[in-house]
Amino acid sequence: MELRLLVTFEKVATLLSFTRAAAELTYAQSSVTSQIRALEAALGAELFDRLGSRIRLTEAGERLLPYARRIIELSEEARAAVADAEEPAGSLTVGTMESLTSYRLPPLLELFHHRYPKVRLALRTTIGDETRQALRRGTYDLGFLMEAETEHVGLDSEVLAVEPLALVAAPGHPLAGSTVTLPDLVRQSLLATEPGCAYRDLFERELNTLAESVQFMEFGTIEATKRAAAAGLGISLLPEVTVAAELAEGALVRLDWEPSFTLRTQLAWRAGKRLPAHARLFVEQTRKLVAERG
Repeated sequence: MELRLLVTFEKVATLLSFTRAAAELTYAQSSVTSQIRALEAALGAELFDRLGSRIRLTEAGERLLPYARRIIELSEEARAAVADAEEPAGSLTVGTMESLTSYRLPPLLELFHHRYPKVRLALRTTIGDETRQALRRGTYDLGFLMEAETEHVGLDSEVLAVEPLALVAAPGHPLAGSTVTLPDLVRQSLLATEPGCAYRDLFERELNTLAESVQFMEFGTIEATKRAAAAGLGISLLPEVTVAAELAEGALVRLDWEPSFTLRTQLAWRAGKRLPAHARLFVEQTRKLVAERG
């Protein structure tokens, strides 16, 4: 089996899309299709079921995938071991989340783009359990977590920082300027991102100790949630880093309330996995960035 065929197979299997795999690999879609057919011919088994415009792995494809990932991983380790140490190289698939991608990671991505151009980063936006499962399966090389827990089954992780949270509202909100209690909150219009986000779920759990089935007005993104809060639609608990600019400008105010739980931003990878040099570099530079910026 040729390594390039396994690389193409792994990308299609991860994305479950020939089109997206072709775009990420910078191949023509016909080339991806022909490579998958060549691999299927070499193995004597179909690797994907074609279901109209969708695809899924066959049983043979499911069995091949972990082997393909191990071979690719070993290949990249071997390449890094003999390459010039001053030229880190290799691909990294990183699970992240909106609050980090938009508000913390841009300086890190800029650093890798300019200083380490041979390290190819692919960011995947997922949260919570999705990220943990993808790390265990080997779909992601590294993943950012924002969790109260710091130990995760099947994963090794490093705590980067405590993630401060801020309860925010429009400047004219009735609770602005006064000490806020939990009973005050359950009577308010509450705004939130989607379920599955750790701080939203923990906030909801805390509110539910006083009232059954607290209702949230849900928004798809942090940006939309902030805009709704600034427009006076309600209050929202969000990572402080995501609302720092609005608080500084006065578009939002911070309410006098602190949650009982603490979130920690972490970087995780599959337990026991030996991280290649370019992955260790990413961990090191991430640690440095968080330490510098707080």
